Amino acid sequence: MTSQDKEFTGKVALVTGAGSGIGKAAALLLARRGARVAALGRTNSELQQTVRQIRQEGGEAIALLADIAKPDEMQNAFAELQNQFGGLHIVFANAGINGVWAPIEELEPDEWDKTMTINLRGTFLTVKYAVPLLKETGGSIIITSSVNGTRIFSNTGATAYSTTKAGQVAFTKMAALELAKHRIRVNVICPGAIKTEIDDSTEKRDIESAKEPVEFPEGTIPLTDGQPGSSEQVAELVVFLASDRASHITGTPIWIDGAESLLMG
Repeated sequence: MTSQDKEFTGKVALVTGAGSGIGKAAALLLARRGARVAALGRTNSELQQTVRQIRQEGGEAIALLADIAKPDEMQNAFAELQNQFGGLHIVFANAGINGVWAPIEELEPDEWDKTMTINLRGTFLTVKYAVPLLKETGGSIIITSSVNGTRIFSNTGATAYSTTKAGQVAFTKMAALELAKHRIRVNVICPGAIKTEIDDSTEKRDIESAKEPVEFPEGTIPLTDGQPGSSEQVAELVVFLASDRASHITGTPIWIDGAESLLMG
């Protein structure tokens, strides 16, 4: 057994969007490293599957059903977390949506608002209600942003999505400085193409009509010759940032994309 095998023993981790994709992979890995995991999301069946898998592997986990954009639901979720686990040390604010991708003049105000509400308001509420618990012991917050809006701007139609992702980077830097005196670190990860189900729920409308032609060498991810990364690879980064190995890292965006954004930006 290495020193990292159970490095989070005695610690509690909250993971939003824990029912699938990156969130689920991070919840499983944090549990395997010894953390007690609060898996939060909007789809109970998915959350229960994550919790069941953690428990089958000998870990400890609970499901928290909540919409990250609704203050009352998030307050209730944090109250339940404190009641069940008594504290909090790690927050992975991962939940979000791609939303509707469309030319600016075709994007409806309510479509813009939905993406803003879930991605930005949801991130804010997750951190807001976590801070009182984290102040008791110090801890680590990791936020999921994206290459879009931070390095890549050629994905036509992703205006609302990219704006929220850029906003999360600014929020991270502000929060990192404000919370440093409480020994709370705040960092943000910017994944590129990752094998998840989020693209299945993305509505793309008339984007070809507005798209600027961009030519790339064969394979858009240089490190892997075009192959996307995995949720498990992103989970490893999350675990590193949550650990004492990253004890002097805060306010920092980290891209995990196999150099995709350097080529496509």
